[in-house]
Amino acid sequence: MTISVVLSQIDIEIAKLQQARKLLSGKVVGNGRTTKPARKKRTMSAAGRARIAAAQRARWAKVKGKTAK
Repeated sequence: MTISVVLSQIDIEIAKLQQARKLLSGKVVGNGRTTKPARKKRTMSAAGRARIAAAQRARWAKVKGKTAK
């Protein structure tokens, strides 16, 4: 075996390993491109939304020069 043959076989193995890594890290979409896994949506509780709404109303009241409820 010559050095060039060994190097070409190593390149082939590297390509196979890179493809396996892509398959394990995400979904493969045509031409070997990968997509990122979808992130979970964060949900906020009703109480958390109410606190944020009250704080925003207080900020607007301060800007308008009125007292907050």
